Amino acid sequence: MDTRTLGSNGPTVSALGLGLMGMSDLYGPADEAESIATIHAALDAGVTLLDTGDFYGMGHNEMLLRDALRGRNRDNAVISVKFGALRDVDGNWIGHDLRPVAIKNFLAYTLRRLGTDHVDIYRPARLPSDVPVEDVMGTLADLLRPATSGTSACPR
Repeated sequence: MDTRTLGSNGPTVSALGLGLMGMSDLYGPADEAESIATIHAALDAGVTLLDTGDFYGMGHNEMLLRDALRGRNRDNAVISVKFGALRDVDGNWIGHDLRPVAIKNFLAYTLRRLGTDHVDIYRPARLPSDVPVEDVMGTLADLLRPATSGTSACPR
């Protein structure tokens, strides 16, 4: 499988990635076993970039990915997570929240749902209109810094 390096010093990923959105939501019913089999087949074929969003299936997509990665080497997958979109109980889009406290909250839930201690790529689903982009980027930079435990929650 061909690979690409993202940015000047980002992770190296497979040239083809797998988008997981339709495995939980938005395109009609999904079959969980078939979705996990698809993720397994992609990984077995050398696909390393797995793209999800914390709002796909109201968090279900991240739990699906967690289940698909169970028993596999986590370091063989580059997990990309979009965040910030808000949905109501019926799944309707109701806005975006990119306040620093919300970003940290979204990441905490993402890590729990994924069952991992880090994500490799963490990015806003939309650019902020009501929060200065400097605040968003500053928050993401803060999340990269090691916490008191010596680990960070975002890309290494």
